[in-house]
Amino acid sequence: MSDTRIFGFALLFVASLCNAAAPKLIAGVFDPPRQAPEFDLDGSDGSKLSLADHRGKIVILGFGFTSCPDVCPTTLAVLAQARKKLGADAKHLQVIYITVDPQTDNAAQMRKYLATFDKTFIGGTGAESQLNAVRKEYGIIAEKKTYGSNYTYAHSSYTYLIDGEGKLRALMPYGHKADDYVHDVKALLAE
Repeated sequence: MSDTRIFGFALLFVASLCNAAAPKLIAGVFDPPRQAPEFDLDGSDGSKLSLADHRGKIVILGFGFTSCPDVCPTTLAVLAQARKKLGADAKHLQVIYITVDPQTDNAAQMRKYLATFDKTFIGGTGAESQLNAVRKEYGIIAEKKTYGSNYTYAHSSYTYLIDGEGKLRALMPYGHKADDYVHDVKALLAE
């Protein structure tokens, strides 16, 4: 067997070991990963919010609204629990939650709401046209339902996991536990 062939087999073997050693994600993966759509919104922290500002961190991106009765607070509580379970690795995670209800969810309202879960969570808001464009880019559905003088939103309830290079890596459906997020964040950090 030639040296070139032996070297080729050796490279193939090492590559297969690397792939076998890389932890699998629990969330549904984007294969191949693709660049996450950028956005420029008003951040709940009072500054402009863009995805590019968080390069180098794992971003969990979700969509919802502050008066959501069940799905949003459940998701945010799970994400807060996951962040606590990450311990020292939590510094490498940023949760971003973009509103589907700009009529109510201004930056101050989002900051107050998100702080009840975790003070590091950042909300995104803006004009309806801006938010519609971001939702379209991410495939998020948000339908306003009016009941007399009140309203609510039926909206997509999954979250995106975006790696430190800004690539969409996975989509986590609603209902997963904090440990699933911890597993996937640690897997992405280990790469």
